[in-house]
Amino acid sequence: MTQLLAVAVITVLAVIAPGADFAMIVRNSYLHGRRTGLLAAAGVAAGVLVHVTYTLLGVGLLIASSTVVFTAVKLIGAAYLVYVGVRTFRTRGEVEVDLGDKTELTPFAALRTGFLTNVLNPKTTLFVVSTFSQVVGPGTPLYRQLGYGLFMSLAHLVWFGAVAAFFSHSRTRAVLLRGQKVLNKAIGSVLAGLGVSLALAPSH
Repeated sequence: MTQLLAVAVITVLAVIAPGADFAMIVRNSYLHGRRTGLLAAAGVAAGVLVHVTYTLLGVGLLIASSTVVFTAVKLIGAAYLVYVGVRTFRTRGEVEVDLGDKTELTPFAALRTGFLTNVLNPKTTLFVVSTFSQVVGPGTPLYRQLGYGLFMSLAHLVWFGAVAAFFSHSRTRAVLLRGQKVLNKAIGSVLAGLGVSLALAPSH
């Protein structure tokens, strides 16, 4: 019970803290609509499962302990965020409010944006690895470890699904789309800034 409570508290605090996943979900939801935002949220949740899987297999500890491997993951993730940030910043803001679903990304593209943003984020790697290393011991049954991992993924899905629903709401979206040129530059700057900060952050 103590382990479960610890995992729940750590996960909730980590999920609601604004970061690259949040910025990506907001961007997809207000620009492309609710379905795209929800699919991106599902992609984020799938990315978390990747982190959980390699952590359970022990690879996560290798990444966390190897400067070379962790630095490689960090730089790849940083480059992806900078790339998406620059593209968003340069978007001209020509999406009209009444276009609706016509502006949505394909389901695969929507899933991919959320998945890549999460799976290439070394902060998520450290979050999952550190959480498991703190609350999981040699005597923790495998089914319980799997349950913790599924809870982490579900928490991301629920939170970012709610974020997608809010920012894709017709009234919210209409307001955001009217100011999309400024918002694109703001979100693009945040994503690119997060990428640069990840690249410059110490490996340990």
